[in-house]
Amino acid sequence: MEMNEVLIVGMMLSFLVLLFSGFPIAWVLGGVGVIFAAIGYYSDFYMETMTGLDFMTLGLSVNRIYKIMDNWILVALPMFIFMGNMLDKSGAAEKLMQSFQELFGRVRGGLAITVILIGVILAASTGIIGASVVLLAVMSLPAMLKQGYDKKVAVGVIASSGTLGILIPPSIMLVIMADQLALSVGDLFMGAVFPGLILGALYVIYIVGFGVLKPKAMPLADELKPVTLELWIRVLKAVLPTLLMIVAVLGSIFTGIATPTEASAVGAASAMLLAWYNGKFSIRVVKECLHNTFNVSGYIFAIFIGATVFALVLRELGGDEFIESFLVSLPFGPYGIILFVLAVIFLLGFILDWIEITLIILPLVAPVISALDITINGYGVIDNPELVWFVMMVAVTLQTSFLTPPVGFALFYLKGVCPPEIKLTDIYKGVMPFIVLQLIGLTLILAYPSIVNWLPATVYSP
Repeated sequence: MEMNEVLIVGMMLSFLVLLFSGFPIAWVLGGVGVIFAAIGYYSDFYMETMTGLDFMTLGLSVNRIYKIMDNWILVALPMFIFMGNMLDKSGAAEKLMQSFQELFGRVRGGLAITVILIGVILAASTGIIGASVVLLAVMSLPAMLKQGYDKKVAVGVIASSGTLGILIPPSIMLVIMADQLALSVGDLFMGAVFPGLILGALYVIYIVGFGVLKPKAMPLADELKPVTLELWIRVLKAVLPTLLMIVAVLGSIFTGIATPTEASAVGAASAMLLAWYNGKFSIRVVKECLHNTFNVSGYIFAIFIGATVFALVLRELGGDEFIESFLVSLPFGPYGIILFVLAVIFLLGFILDWIEITLIILPLVAPVISALDITINGYGVIDNPELVWFVMMVAVTLQTSFLTPPVGFALFYLKGVCPPEIKLTDIYKGVMPFIVLQLIGLTLILAYPSIVNWLPATVYSP
């Protein structure tokens, strides 16, 4: 191996090892980049190698970081995060839980189905995994345990439903993916609608089937209320305000009235109106939401800066060409290479957060996928339909990273609000069937690319 290749492999291994050191991930990314820039410089100076690295390489990162901070698309991130935090405080989810629980009370597993449906609605209005998982757990877990639900089923439903927010638009992950790969945010948002709904449908089908096979795991409530017109009106009143907010955000993007950045501002304003409508709006609530928004945004943009330094050094070493030559040399066909990349991303999800994978791995493998001999129908409307389809499969794969140990963040969010009798092993066992369901959904997208591309092509068709 040449010195550049040694340094490329050394950078990747050093990054993976230092992940377990406890240092913040942004420091690890930036620090590894700086250290290996120095190694390359002194290697060229003393060993007469040809890595091409020096400290001017790090100077180039300043311009790249400036371009990131000057990107109007990324303005949508803090706005969507604020929208999710404000919705969390608005009290809308509690109304949905109460009305849906009464509506599905006569169905075996009705409470679990309620959690899934609310998870889908929260996903389309927040996009923040931590808030969704904690909110669903606080609202539904005591009721599920009191009703006699198997605790593994209960925690599995809550954790998996809460993770839908990273996929169903408006998703901050899709915003970052669009920015990194120069794709249309609207294409990715619309392309994610059917995959997200399919996952929700798979969850519901599983719960219904499980309730038939093992009724004792999901007993019915002791008091069953009749489904009346009054109940349907209450459900409509609970659902309609949140649906209007979702339509205001996604509808303005899909119809071309607003850009994703402008729509994020519409969503933030709509969430405040929803909180006011439910009597939850106050200066204290706004301060809490702003504080949480600053924390999450700072965390994401710090990783942006560290990943920029890391990726710059890696590319100066020829990391793009190294990874491309490795993938092309694999003894698989085009679809085999795609499956291999998705498998690697799935395994990386055990130890890496989606942000690191999106910022480092995705830009390295995307050019390889675009160059494969694969033709995906873009209906004459979508630019680079193969990449849009691939990115959506990566998004579904990354969703599983929230459920896979040891770094499955949804698992730890959930454990933090669970009663003591629920162990971490119960949560691990509970999410396993839902990881399988997510992989089934991924298989459907791989086999039928129109699941992703049909909606954006239809909406944007002249």
